[in-house]
Amino acid sequence: MRYKLICCDVFCREVYEALLKSSNNIFVVFTMKMSHENPAGLRETIQREIDNTDPDLFSHILLGYGLCGNAVVGLRTGRVPFVIPRAHDCCTILLGSKQAYREHFSHRPSCRWTSGGYMQYGDNYMRNSEVHKFLGIDMSFEELAEKYGEENARYIIETLSPKDDSDKLVVYIETPPYQKLDTKKTVEDEARKEGRIFECIPGNTRLIEMLVNGQWNEDEFLIVPPYHIIEGVYDDEIIMKAIPAESRL
Repeated sequence: MRYKLICCDVFCREVYEALLKSSNNIFVVFTMKMSHENPAGLRETIQREIDNTDPDLFSHILLGYGLCGNAVVGLRTGRVPFVIPRAHDCCTILLGSKQAYREHFSHRPSCRWTSGGYMQYGDNYMRNSEVHKFLGIDMSFEELAEKYGEENARYIIETLSPKDDSDKLVVYIETPPYQKLDTKKTVEDEARKEGRIFECIPGNTRLIEMLVNGQWNEDEFLIVPPYHIIEGVYDDEIIMKAIPAESRL
Protein backbone atom coordinates (compact mmCIF):
# COMPACT_ATOMS: atom_id res chain seq x y z
CA MET A 1 0.00 0.00 0.00
CA ARG A 2 1.06 3.61 -0.56
CA TYR A 3 0.36 6.06 2.28
CA LYS A 4 1.26 9.66 3.08
CA LEU A 5 2.29 10.17 6.70
CA ILE A 6 2.02 13.66 8.21
CA CYS A 7 3.66 13.54 11.60
CA CYS A 8 5.17 15.60 14.42
CA ASP A 9 8.95 15.23 14.32
CA VAL A 10 8.98 14.39 18.03
CA PHE A 11 8.40 10.84 16.70
CA CYS A 12 11.11 11.09 14.03
CA ARG A 13 13.36 8.24 15.19
CA GLU A 14 10.45 6.02 16.20
CA VAL A 15 8.81 6.53 12.79
CA TYR A 16 11.97 5.78 10.83
CA GLU A 17 12.50 2.55 12.77
CA ALA A 18 8.90 1.54 12.08
CA LEU A 19 9.22 2.36 8.38
CA LEU A 20 12.33 0.20 8.04
CA LYS A 21 10.26 -2.80 9.17
CA SER A 22 7.10 -1.94 7.22
CA SER A 23 6.22 -3.45 3.85
CA ASN A 24 4.16 -0.39 2.92
CA ASN A 25 5.35 2.45 0.70
CA ILE A 26 5.09 5.60 2.82
CA PHE A 27 5.89 9.21 1.97
CA VAL A 28 6.62 11.20 5.14
CA VAL A 29 6.12 14.88 5.95
CA PHE A 30 7.26 16.06 9.40
CA THR A 31 6.05 19.17 11.21
CA MET A 32 8.25 20.88 13.80
CA LYS A 33 7.79 19.50 17.30
CA MET A 34 6.94 22.85 18.91
CA SER A 35 4.12 23.53 16.45
CA HIS A 36 1.55 22.28 18.98
CA GLU A 37 2.16 25.47 20.99
CA ASN A 38 0.10 27.18 18.28
CA PRO A 39 -2.74 24.68 17.62
CA ALA A 40 -4.45 26.86 15.01
CA GLY A 41 -1.20 27.22 13.07
CA LEU A 42 -0.49 23.51 13.30
CA ARG A 43 -4.01 22.76 12.08
CA GLU A 44 -3.45 24.99 9.05
CA THR A 45 -0.13 23.28 8.29
CA ILE A 46 -1.63 19.78 8.49
CA GLN A 47 -4.70 20.78 6.47
CA ARG A 48 -2.45 22.24 3.77
CA GLU A 49 -0.61 18.91 3.49
CA ILE A 50 -3.92 17.04 3.38
CA ASP A 51 -5.22 19.31 0.62
CA ASN A 52 -2.01 18.89 -1.37
CA THR A 53 -2.21 15.09 -1.34
CA ASP A 54 -2.74 13.52 -4.76
CA PRO A 55 -5.64 11.03 -4.50
CA ASP A 56 -4.24 9.10 -7.45
CA LEU A 57 -1.00 8.40 -5.55
CA PHE A 58 -2.12 7.65 -2.00
CA SER A 59 -4.89 5.44 -0.64
CA HIS A 60 -4.76 6.93 2.89
CA ILE A 61 -3.22 9.80 4.82
CA LEU A 62 -1.75 8.81 8.19
CA LEU A 63 -1.64 11.44 10.95
CA GLY A 64 1.00 11.10 13.66
CA TYR A 65 -0.76 13.26 16.25
CA GLY A 66 -3.30 13.09 19.05
CA LEU A 67 -5.79 15.86 19.76
CA CYS A 68 -2.73 18.00 20.58
CA GLY A 69 -4.50 20.97 22.12
CA ASN A 70 -7.33 20.60 19.59
CA ALA A 71 -4.92 21.07 16.68
CA VAL A 72 -6.55 18.20 14.76
CA VAL A 73 -10.14 19.21 15.57
CA GLY A 74 -11.64 20.63 12.38
CA LEU A 75 -9.32 18.83 9.97
CA ARG A 76 -11.20 17.83 6.81
CA THR A 77 -10.70 15.01 4.37
CA GLY A 78 -11.04 15.43 0.63
CA ARG A 79 -11.07 12.35 -1.59
CA VAL A 80 -8.37 10.65 0.49
CA PRO A 81 -9.41 9.27 3.92
CA PHE A 82 -7.06 9.71 6.83
CA VAL A 83 -6.25 7.66 9.92
CA ILE A 84 -5.28 9.00 13.35
CA PRO A 85 -4.61 7.35 16.73
CA ARG A 86 -7.28 7.87 19.37
CA ALA A 87 -4.97 9.79 21.70
CA HIS A 88 -5.18 13.00 23.69
CA ASP A 89 -1.58 13.89 22.83
CA CYS A 90 1.85 12.50 22.07
CA CYS A 91 2.26 11.06 25.58
CA THR A 92 -0.26 8.31 24.79
CA ILE A 93 1.47 7.59 21.47
CA LEU A 94 4.89 7.34 23.13
CA LEU A 95 3.50 4.95 25.76
CA GLY A 96 1.77 2.80 23.15
CA SER A 97 -1.81 2.78 24.43
CA LYS A 98 -4.56 4.68 26.24
CA GLN A 99 -4.35 2.10 29.01
CA ALA A 100 -0.64 2.80 29.58
CA TYR A 101 -1.34 6.53 29.70
CA ARG A 102 -4.03 6.05 32.35
CA GLU A 103 -1.75 3.76 34.36
CA HIS A 104 1.14 6.22 34.47
CA PHE A 105 -0.48 9.66 34.40
CA SER A 106 -4.18 9.70 35.31
CA HIS A 107 -3.35 9.90 39.04
CA ARG A 108 -0.68 12.61 38.66
CA PRO A 109 -1.95 15.28 36.28
CA SER A 110 0.70 17.90 37.15
CA CYS A 111 3.68 15.68 36.44
CA ARG A 112 6.34 16.96 34.04
CA TRP A 113 7.56 14.55 31.38
CA THR A 114 9.81 14.36 28.38
CA SER A 115 11.16 11.88 25.82
CA GLY A 116 14.13 11.41 23.53
CA GLY A 117 12.27 13.19 20.75
CA TYR A 118 11.72 16.26 22.90
CA MET A 119 15.35 16.18 24.01
CA GLN A 120 16.85 15.93 20.54
CA TYR A 121 18.67 18.95 19.13
CA GLY A 122 19.84 19.67 22.70
CA ASP A 123 16.63 21.46 23.60
CA ASN A 124 15.89 19.73 26.97
CA TYR A 125 12.21 20.48 26.54
CA MET A 126 9.77 19.26 29.21
CA ARG A 127 6.02 18.77 28.82
CA ASN A 128 3.39 19.04 31.53
CA SER A 129 0.97 16.12 31.69
CA GLU A 130 -2.01 18.34 32.37
CA VAL A 131 -5.14 16.22 32.03
CA HIS A 132 -7.45 19.22 32.01
CA LYS A 133 -5.79 20.46 28.82
CA PHE A 134 -5.92 17.05 27.18
CA LEU A 135 -9.66 16.87 27.90
CA GLY A 136 -10.33 20.26 26.37
CA ILE A 137 -11.28 21.94 29.65
CA ASP A 138 -8.33 24.27 30.14
CA MET A 139 -10.50 26.93 31.80
CA SER A 140 -10.59 29.11 34.90
CA PHE A 141 -13.08 28.40 37.68
CA GLU A 142 -15.30 31.20 36.36
CA GLU A 143 -15.27 29.75 32.84
CA LEU A 144 -15.98 26.25 34.15
CA ALA A 145 -18.80 27.54 36.37
CA GLU A 146 -20.38 29.38 33.47
CA LYS A 147 -20.30 26.27 31.30
CA TYR A 148 -20.98 23.48 33.84
CA GLY A 149 -22.32 25.20 36.98
CA GLU A 150 -20.44 26.09 40.18
CA GLU A 151 -20.81 22.68 41.88
CA ASN A 152 -19.48 20.83 38.81
CA ALA A 153 -16.70 23.40 38.41
CA ARG A 154 -15.50 22.77 41.98
CA TYR A 155 -15.60 19.01 41.37
CA ILE A 156 -13.54 19.31 38.16
CA ILE A 157 -10.88 21.49 39.78
CA GLU A 158 -10.67 19.27 42.86
CA THR A 159 -10.43 16.12 40.74
CA LEU A 160 -7.65 17.50 38.57
CA SER A 161 -5.58 19.02 41.38
CA PRO A 162 -2.48 17.02 42.36
CA LYS A 163 -2.94 14.98 45.53
CA ASP A 164 0.68 13.91 45.93
CA ASP A 165 4.18 15.11 45.00
CA SER A 166 3.61 14.58 41.28
CA ASP A 167 4.24 18.27 40.60
CA LYS A 168 7.81 17.67 41.83
CA LEU A 169 8.29 14.68 39.53
CA VAL A 170 10.02 14.49 36.14
CA VAL A 171 9.20 11.42 34.04
CA TYR A 172 11.33 10.35 31.11
CA ILE A 173 9.53 8.12 28.58
CA GLU A 174 12.24 5.97 27.00
CA THR A 175 11.50 4.47 23.60
CA PRO A 176 13.83 1.94 21.92
CA PRO A 177 15.58 4.38 19.51
CA TYR A 178 16.98 6.36 22.44
CA GLN A 179 18.11 3.54 24.72
CA LYS A 180 21.73 3.81 23.56
CA LEU A 181 21.87 7.61 23.76
CA ASP A 182 22.52 9.88 26.74
CA THR A 183 19.12 11.55 26.82
CA LYS A 184 17.91 9.70 29.93
CA LYS A 185 21.00 10.71 31.91
CA THR A 186 20.63 14.31 30.75
CA VAL A 187 17.05 14.44 32.03
CA GLU A 188 17.98 12.74 35.29
CA ASP A 189 20.87 15.15 35.94
CA GLU A 190 18.65 18.15 35.23
CA ALA A 191 15.91 16.84 37.52
CA ARG A 192 18.40 16.29 40.36
CA LYS A 193 19.76 19.82 39.95
CA GLU A 194 16.23 21.20 40.29
CA GLY A 195 15.58 19.08 43.36
CA ARG A 196 12.97 17.03 41.54
CA ILE A 197 12.24 13.33 41.65
CA PHE A 198 13.30 11.48 38.48
CA GLU A 199 11.47 8.48 37.05
CA CYS A 200 12.06 6.58 33.83
CA ILE A 201 9.23 4.55 32.33
CA PRO A 202 9.42 2.39 29.20
CA GLY A 203 7.80 3.70 26.07
CA ASN A 204 6.22 1.53 23.41
CA THR A 205 6.13 2.17 19.66
CA ARG A 206 3.23 -0.19 18.93
CA LEU A 207 0.78 2.58 17.95
CA ILE A 208 3.28 4.05 15.49
CA GLU A 209 4.00 0.61 14.05
CA MET A 210 0.30 -0.20 13.76
CA LEU A 211 -0.34 3.15 12.07
CA VAL A 212 2.26 2.64 9.33
CA ASN A 213 1.41 -1.04 8.89
CA GLY A 214 -2.29 -0.45 8.29
CA GLN A 215 -3.40 -2.24 11.47
CA TRP A 216 -6.18 0.16 12.37
CA ASN A 217 -8.53 -1.36 14.92
CA GLU A 218 -11.54 0.80 15.77
CA ASP A 219 -10.70 0.99 19.48
CA GLU A 220 -7.30 2.62 18.90
CA PHE A 221 -7.63 4.43 15.57
CA LEU A 222 -10.13 6.73 13.94
CA ILE A 223 -10.55 6.28 10.18
CA VAL A 224 -12.00 9.49 8.74
CA PRO A 225 -13.87 8.81 5.47
CA PRO A 226 -13.72 11.17 2.47
CA TYR A 227 -15.41 14.53 2.97
CA HIS A 228 -15.60 14.24 6.74
CA ILE A 229 -14.24 16.36 9.58
CA ILE A 230 -12.69 15.54 12.97
CA GLU A 231 -14.68 16.55 16.02
CA GLY A 232 -13.44 16.21 19.60
CA VAL A 233 -15.25 13.93 22.06
CA TYR A 234 -12.88 14.47 25.04
CA ASP A 235 -13.47 11.24 26.90
CA ASP A 236 -10.97 8.51 27.79
CA GLU A 237 -11.92 6.05 25.04
CA ILE A 238 -13.34 7.54 21.83
CA ILE A 239 -11.50 10.89 22.20
CA MET A 240 -12.45 12.06 18.68
CA LYS A 241 -14.96 11.19 15.97
CA ALA A 242 -15.66 11.88 12.28
CA ILE A 243 -18.73 13.77 11.12
CA PRO A 244 -19.82 14.69 7.57
CA ALA A 245 -18.16 17.95 6.54
CA GLU A 246 -21.46 19.21 5.15
CA SER A 247 -22.88 19.25 8.71
CA ARG A 248 -20.48 22.07 9.55
CA LEU A 249 -21.55 24.27 6.63
